[in-house]
Amino acid sequence: MVIDTFDLYNLMERDKVLLAFKGSITSELLTSVFQIMESKMEDLNDSPKTRRKVFNVLVECLQNLYHHIDDFEVEGSPEELSEKKSAIFSISRTDEFYNIVTGNFIYHNNIEDISGKIDHINSLNRDELKAFYKETLNNGTMSVKGGGGLGLIDIARKSGEKLQYNIREINESFSFFTLTVKILKK
Repeated sequence: MVIDTFDLYNLMERDKVLLAFKGSITSELLTSVFQIMESKMEDLNDSPKTRRKVFNVLVECLQNLYHHIDDFEVEGSPEELSEKKSAIFSISRTDEFYNIVTGNFIYHNNIEDISGKIDHINSLNRDELKAFYKETLNNGTMSVKGGGGLGLIDIARKSGEKLQYNIREINESFSFFTLTVKILKK
């Protein structure tokens, strides 16, 4: 299926996409994205508090993507390996919310852990979330990739909204994980 560039433009315009990317996530890319978004947000008429909140959540989301993307060992072509290490993200803006969406491939054996963490975080109210953050900070164990689970807690705290996620099975080994974070404009 070939998508006409104008159709893609219209789709992004309809969904009010400020920035979208698909590919390998590198530290250089993140630096560029943060600079672009900082500049774009200065041009928008949102309060400094909203801009700061959106930027902070964006940083957490993209750092999570960068640090926690699964290391895949895929038999087959370099293209298959590149696809699995690839990720996608977008930042859009409606009249009421900013939406930050990230997506990446994950091994099936990581699904229960990530969905369990998000479900637990979503079950907590604001005060419980703050206490859970402190508890995790003080007593959390580090993952193999160095994270203690603080990123998702921090995203939920800063956004003030429940985290939305979707896991789509791709094959017997992999799924595609999508995280959507909404940030209310104030």
